[in-house]
Parts: sequence; structure tokens; C-alpha cells
Amino acid sequence: MALTDTLRRVDADLAAGRIPMARMRLRGLVAAYPASREVRRRLGEIYRLYGEPEQAGRWMYLEEDRDPAETAAFEQRYHLPAPRMKAVAWRGPESLAGSAFAEEQLAALRTACSTAAGRPVDWDTVTGEEQPERSAALRAAGCTGAFLLVAGFLAIWVNGLVDLFD
Repeated sequence: MALTDTLRRVDADLAAGRIPMARMRLRGLVAAYPASREVRRRLGEIYRLYGEPEQAGRWMYLEEDRDPAETAAFEQRYHLPAPRMKAVAWRGPESLAGSAFAEEQLAALRTACSTAAGRPVDWDTVTGEEQPERSAALRAAGCTGAFLLVAGFLAIWVNGLVDLFD
């Protein structure tokens, strides 16, 4: 179904008071047309009707005239860059964003996620669970802790075995 046909159905749903159906249609459109600022804006407005500022902030994140309180609620809900990047649900190059502001927002978010992960991350492969690389010292500390835990368990087990036969 074409974008314009679905948007007409969204308008009809809203006029008839079927807000959940309109929201569902818009969610499908965002998945199919992630670069459509109109779809994102309309979805943000529906979440605003529901009184869900974090979701309104999520879908208005690329708009320059967004509500700062909604943006703050979104950023608080998705406080790490990787889940926030995944929540924005963007695909493709940032140059498709349609405005300089949106392009800057996307680039800043991707850069923050890449920095946190310690490797380049792009919009088409982000999973929302990117973890930074562990340092050699941190890996060594983890191995040492595991060794001490196993050694302690074995010491207790051997001590119990010796007491059993005494």
C-alpha cells in the first residue's frame, strides 16, 4: 500500500476516534519509510495524545521544533547510545534525513554509539546492545576472579571430603 493511501487511512482512523489503529498504521509506515519526517512527526503527535512523552520524544527526535521535555524523557528512557540509536529506527545514510538538523542528530548519535562500542557502528547493523571492548586488565581481572572462585570451591570440597573420612 502506498504511503499516501495509508496516510489517508490514518486520517480516517483519527477522524473516527480509532487512535490505536492510526498508531499501528503509522508504526508500520515508520518501518517501511524510516526517512519520512511526516510519518515520524505524526506518530510523535499520536503519542503526545496518549500522554507518553518518551515515545513522543522518540519520534520527534529528528525535528528541530521538538519539545525539550519530550526529548529529555526519551533520552532518559534510552540513556545509552546503542539502545537510543536502535529506538530512533533509522536506516540508511544520514544524508536522507531531509534537514541539516536531523542529519546532525543522526551523525552525533551514531558517533556516540561508535565511541561507546569502541568500533564503528552504522544504522543498518546496530543491535542496541553494542558493548565497548574490554581492556586487557579488565579481562585479566575477570579471569583471576573466576580462578579464585573455582579454587575456593575446590578447597571447600576437598576439606569436606577429608572431614567425611576422618
